[in-house]
Amino acid sequence: MRRKLTLAVLILLIITSAKAQLYKDAKAPVQERVKDLLSRMTLEEKIGQMSMSSLTGSLDNKIAYGFVESPFVTVSEIASQSITAKRYAREKTRLGIPPIQIGEALHGQLAGGATIFPQAIAQGSTWNPKLINQMGSVIAYEASSSGVDQALSPLFDLIRDPRFGRVEECFAEDPYLVSQLGSAFVTGMQGTAAQSRIGIGKDKVMTTAKHFAAYSIPVAGINLAPASIGERELRSMFLVPFKDAVQKANIYSVMPSYNEIDGVPAHTNHFLLQQVLRKEWGFKGVVFSDYEGLKMLYTFHHVAKDADGAALLGMAAGVDVEAPSPDVYAQLLKLVKAGKIKGATINAAVTRILTAKFKAGLFEKPLADTAQLKARVHTPAHVALSQQIAEESIILLKNDKQLLPLNMDKLKSLAVIGPNANQVQYGDYSSTRDSRSGTTILDGIKQLVGDKVKINYAKGSDLSSMDRSGFADAVNAANNSDAVVVVLGTTSVVFSGIGWNGHAPDAEPKDPFTCGEGYDVSDISPQGVQRELLQEIYKTGKPVILVLVQGRPWSISWEKENIPAILEAWYPGEKGGNAVANILFGKVNPSGRLNVSIPQSTGHIPVFYNRVNSNKGFYHNPGSITKPGQDYVFASTDALFPFGYGLSYTSFKYSDLKVSKTIFGKNEQVEVSLSVTNTGTAEGKEVVQMYLGNKINPVTTPVMALKGFDKINLKPGETKIVKFTITPEDIGIWNTQMKWVTEPGTFDVMIARSAEDVVLKQTLEYK
Repeated sequence: MRRKLTLAVLILLIITSAKAQLYKDAKAPVQERVKDLLSRMTLEEKIGQMSMSSLTGSLDNKIAYGFVESPFVTVSEIASQSITAKRYAREKTRLGIPPIQIGEALHGQLAGGATIFPQAIAQGSTWNPKLINQMGSVIAYEASSSGVDQALSPLFDLIRDPRFGRVEECFAEDPYLVSQLGSAFVTGMQGTAAQSRIGIGKDKVMTTAKHFAAYSIPVAGINLAPASIGERELRSMFLVPFKDAVQKANIYSVMPSYNEIDGVPAHTNHFLLQQVLRKEWGFKGVVFSDYEGLKMLYTFHHVAKDADGAALLGMAAGVDVEAPSPDVYAQLLKLVKAGKIKGATINAAVTRILTAKFKAGLFEKPLADTAQLKARVHTPAHVALSQQIAEESIILLKNDKQLLPLNMDKLKSLAVIGPNANQVQYGDYSSTRDSRSGTTILDGIKQLVGDKVKINYAKGSDLSSMDRSGFADAVNAANNSDAVVVVLGTTSVVFSGIGWNGHAPDAEPKDPFTCGEGYDVSDISPQGVQRELLQEIYKTGKPVILVLVQGRPWSISWEKENIPAILEAWYPGEKGGNAVANILFGKVNPSGRLNVSIPQSTGHIPVFYNRVNSNKGFYHNPGSITKPGQDYVFASTDALFPFGYGLSYTSFKYSDLKVSKTIFGKNEQVEVSLSVTNTGTAEGKEVVQMYLGNKINPVTTPVMALKGFDKINLKPGETKIVKFTITPEDIGIWNTQMKWVTEPGTFDVMIARSAEDVVLKQTLEYK
């Protein structure tokens, strides 16, 4: 009898133990694992999940923090610290809850030794979502190798003010283009939406949509300043990419922005975080605060008296996690005990965090393997992809008399001049600016031409100082050469931050930083004496090619008028020098297209193509007899170079536009097709763009809006059929009652080479 009783007790203990370990059972449903673990957690442990620490700092905590941050060191150092921190959390804390390891990964993991891809603004000018998807997959593969579980990228902000230092982190000015590229980045990092709804697979990482919302249109272009915007424009333009990130790409996390809209900071904005994000869009993921965003509620925005007040506001708005360290949410324990915050509110936030952890497989995920890093990080294939993205991002803005491509057989000497000619520029959120980490444009040209062309180099000037002492050497180099490549541009802070923190030892240039987070400008003309340097070279009479390496568009009216060939290269990544050289000498045909309108001057800001009619008025209405009234006295309001613009070394003909029907209604769609032929002598890629423009609506709408594009490669003489699909959703509007509707009416389908070069048009009717 005793033996039977003992056996029964043993069986009961086994059953109880199994039940007790349900949250550790990888085969159990996620929801049940979350419920089981939550029921075992103390209030202190729950609040710990809502906080973040550094990898090394997490070792000091008996209660596991929910998140840990990767330091800005080498990949191998991060991996080693990751192993120690996660093992500690699993083995030395009561419940063994592993943290989510955060990593910056805007254009490659922010870690020494990782592949450095072109900056986001360059990614945007590829107009190639498939390429960005591949890049996202590679970044996730590398970052996950050192233990990273979640990336604080990408940005879904729109570029609308080039004075703003963070435009370099954005994909484009257009919501559709941002949606396509941003969602491609997310699915590359996380896996497809269908896959990520089940969970985050091996070699993948969770991503974060930044910055929610309208962060990129600060008053006067100053970082952190308020956004002056109405709800209709907010919904029609700035929220569109975020909605697609949530509903189409299944992004796991959303980060509120530092700014405020109509007096309400994003970190306490119920309308954005509760009404729109959670209720309307059905977002079930984690709202992750921007660094010190909650603290700013009482130190910067002054909507709270102290950290206690900020905690109440943040929790009420639905901010789940405080980064980068506990300050505001360090007050949660006493606030719950005082009855000021309900335990159910804490449970809801922690449930979302634990759900992400279980879906990411953190309880079963192997620790980083330092022995595998060399085989997984910065591989030749990854570096080659970085170069391909750079090559597809470079935009040929001007090419008078086909000066480009340069013919190596006809050149005896070439001058390479300028402050960015022999200096890599990767942009913000990079691990280094050491030229040994990549290929400069000078080195790229030298590697390509070898001993066939003599290269005469001179720096000429600094990036922003007024020192002209290098002009003489630059002019001398130009005079002794057959042609001249002048490389101008900007430099951005490395690592991250808002311009308040220190930087890496190799990050301090002679000139101050002129772009990046916290580095806004009042004038988008070339800084320092760079334009004067170019003008002195121009006076030599030698053929001049201008290459711009920068994080924001410049106003280059003089350059457009006088310099025969201009390339926009943005920040082209670690193989940017090779990419630029290949474009210059015709090894690669340029196929980048402008993802942002370039203003004529600072005074023209903002300039964007998807304007409403009253934004330019009658002056641009052919046949109108109305007196011009909406241009400036001494200038038009046009862009210097329009959205979607870019030249090629070949030519393309568009023809044979067809639509499946000219009248359609609810639940119907229209198929659009056209033929594109390469009529030149070189193989090349063309970006075919489809815009829609409504004729009459109860509220004003853009005169044209991008709704489709396709980047195709054509050999000389080759023709391809390009197809698009139009749905009623594509012509929807937010009406006067702020309802999303599709109104009956007529609209134009426009096939274009750019926003100012419509080549085919068809009018459709929606009933």
